[in-house]
Parts: sequence; structure tokens; C-alpha cells
Amino acid sequence: MPDSPIITGVHHVTALAKSPRGNLDFYTRVLGLRFIKRTVNHDDPLTYHLYYADAVGTPGSVLTHFPHPHAARAKHGTGEIRRTLLAVPMGSMGYWAERLESQGVEATASTRFGQERLAFDDPDGMELGLVEGEVVDVGTPWDGDGVDPEHAIRMVDTVTLRVPSAEVTGAFLVDALGFEAGESEGDRQLFTLLDGGPGRRLELIDDPESEQHPMGAGTVHHVAWRVPDDAAQLRVADRLARANTAATPVIDRVYFHSIYFRVPGRVIFEVATDGPGFTADEPMEGLAGSLVLPPQHEPRRAEIEAHLEPLDDEQED
Repeated sequence: MPDSPIITGVHHVTALAKSPRGNLDFYTRVLGLRFIKRTVNHDDPLTYHLYYADAVGTPGSVLTHFPHPHAARAKHGTGEIRRTLLAVPMGSMGYWAERLESQGVEATASTRFGQERLAFDDPDGMELGLVEGEVVDVGTPWDGDGVDPEHAIRMVDTVTLRVPSAEVTGAFLVDALGFEAGESEGDRQLFTLLDGGPGRRLELIDDPESEQHPMGAGTVHHVAWRVPDDAAQLRVADRLARANTAATPVIDRVYFHSIYFRVPGRVIFEVATDGPGFTADEPMEGLAGSLVLPPQHEPRRAEIEAHLEPLDDEQED
């Protein structure tokens, strides 16, 4: 019998994008998320890493993006994270349907696994959606970008993976990571952690026929799963080793500590600690007010700032 879960839910989802300004505009002005971190890709410091979340950067509410002006738009296929569903409070779907329409965003309503959903894409083709849930006591809604806090996005609810063999990937999720297999609808199956509430759901879509395509703007690079601390992360690494799955060494990402690995089907997973948090290098009231760099890249600040596209008019003065 599989061990009980150590992972407590989604920590963040990271995607690729094209226009830094366009990305910032969509996730703040259209979706109403707070811009919480203006930094760079640790592995490619000439590329932005932009973070959006609730008002205080609660783990589980975070979407991050690597925007690059020269990125090619991706083709979607199998072996990737597809639609990322975001949780909003009960009774919010009508509000969001009107808001998205007013912003020129085409959205489609549907029902899956008993949830009312509103599916749409971001400007790069990243597949997103909204679902209503009991999230009143989850996260801290942001009220700084024109979205009514009563209806604000609270957290990542569900990630959907399209894989060549849902049977193989599903067995790994259960045996190595502690997910519980749930109900099926058509070609997809629901997997849950702990109580299966918002942020603790994953859907697998069985797709042995589609091609795998290179990543590009509009694709999700990885999903990160939460653990409370370093000790819990090491326990996950031990379970991965017992499942003959290679994970990276622990990497200090300033705001959390991370390990990375691929699940069967080639999708990249990360396991990230809840701390130290997004106030590690700037105060809560000043999040994303200026470019912060990982310590190893601080000596290159002048070069990096000269290369990056300004995000706002003030940077151009």
C-alpha cells in the first residue's frame, strides 16, 4: 500500500511566454493577480522570471513565467501540462464570464467532475480555466488591479496533464508521490492529495496518439508541489529514489528550495518548500517594486538590466 502523502498540494505553476509587458498586463490587469516578484531565470539571467499570486504570495496561489521576446509560440501535444485551473469563490463564475468578455478574452463554459468551469487561453496560448470552490478561508485576495476581492482568484485548483499512457503515469503518482486515484470521465481521470480540495487535484488525460512538441511560448514548463520544509522535501526525494526516479540535488531558489524530476510521460515536476517566502529579499509592501537578482547574478546587474525589456514607463526614464 502506498505511503501517505508528504506533498500538501500545488506550490506554483511555471510557464513560458513571449512579451514581458504583455504577460504582466494580462495576469495583473485582466486576471487581477498581484505582481509579487520581478527577477530573472536563475539558469538564464538575461530572461525575466515574473511571479504573480494573491496579495501575500501564499504558496499554492503562485503563477510564474519566463517571458522571452524571441520565443516561438508552441504547439500543444502530449507529454505536457495542459490546462491550469484557478479557484475562485462560489458564485463568481458570472462575474468572470462578464469580465473576460469585456477584456476580449474568449471563454467556454463546461462541467467536469461536478465542477462548473470557464476555459480560456492567455495571449501566448497557455491553457487556463476558472473553477468555483470553497476557498473563502484560503489565501488573501488582492484588490490592487481592478478585480472585486469578493471574486478574486485565490489559488491554483487543478493541473491537467496530457500523457502517452495515463495508466503508467497514474501508477507513478500513486506509488511514488502519494496521490489517490479517483473517478474517470471519458479519457481523463482525477487524482487527489489529502482531502482532495482546491490545490490538491490533478487530472490525467490519456493521449497515446498525439505528438510531443518542443516547449515554447504558451507551454507550461513545470508544476511545483508543496512541502512544508526541507525535511519533508528529503522524504520525497527518498521516495523518488525508491521508485528509481532521478531527482536533482536541492537547489536554493531564494524564495523556496527545490528538487526537479520527470514523471513517466516526460512532464517536469518540482517539489518546493513553503519557505523562506517572497519577503526574503524585499518587504511585503514593496514586492516586485524593482528588479531583484539571485545573489550569484548580482555582479552582472548592469549587463542584465541593459538587456531586459523595460516592464513599465518608469524604467525607461
